[in-house]
Amino acid sequence: MKLVDVYAKIDGAYPKKLSDEYVAAFGGHDNSGILIDTGADITGAVFSLDLSEGAIACAKARGANLIVTHHPAIFFPVSRLSVEDPVGARLIACVQGGISVVSMHLNLDCAPEGIDMWLAKGIGCKTNVAPLECTDGGGYGRIYEIEPCSFAAFGERLKREFSATRLLTYGKEGEIGRVASFCGAGVDAAAVAAAKRCGADVIVSSDVKHNFICDILESGMRLAVLTHYAGENYGFKKIYQSLCGKLGVPAAYYEDGFML
Repeated sequence: MKLVDVYAKIDGAYPKKLSDEYVAAFGGHDNSGILIDTGADITGAVFSLDLSEGAIACAKARGANLIVTHHPAIFFPVSRLSVEDPVGARLIACVQGGISVVSMHLNLDCAPEGIDMWLAKGIGCKTNVAPLECTDGGGYGRIYEIEPCSFAAFGERLKREFSATRLLTYGKEGEIGRVASFCGAGVDAAAVAAAKRCGADVIVSSDVKHNFICDILESGMRLAVLTHYAGENYGFKKIYQSLCGKLGVPAAYYEDGFML
């Protein structure tokens, strides 16, 4: 099967236009789609959150020549390739090994059943809720009710549900009943203000900058910070499970477990 045929099935479920619409509406940068095409027929696919050395080794061991990632294998333009550079070494390994690469970034974050929504479901949201930042086909950021619990119990739930070995929590003990969540590094001043306006008891995200931590606590909310990997691997694996039987080639999932 040709790469364009496999990609058409992926894009049909999670279209790249979702990324394009989000960037146009809210700014930022993305680089999703087919990023490496070696020209070979696809024999199998490995899904991995990142184009890591482990994912490349897994693909080679399985005889797969396509890696599908969430985080773009090439995010900004590359001016030179060198095996001495970690990004360059991985790209060279793929090209030399005949491995094509597809990355699905903001389109997976923003899809109605995408990574941002799966984060909310894993936290305990029982029904779909409208995103805070809306585009025609999806959006980003969720605020919703959960079954009330203590902040300590809430943290234990996150570690258990997301297989997280690391979790940072900030704020006083107390009952949690309303959550604002943003997958990846999605917390900025607008996100904090929206969470406060909607009465959130706690914000859940990853890679939160110090000044926003201060703003969250001084706004009377709490904060739980998953590793970026744990917070997004959960939803990306769910997406793999929805796609793996529809691609027309064997597929497997790879986890860099040390990143959890």
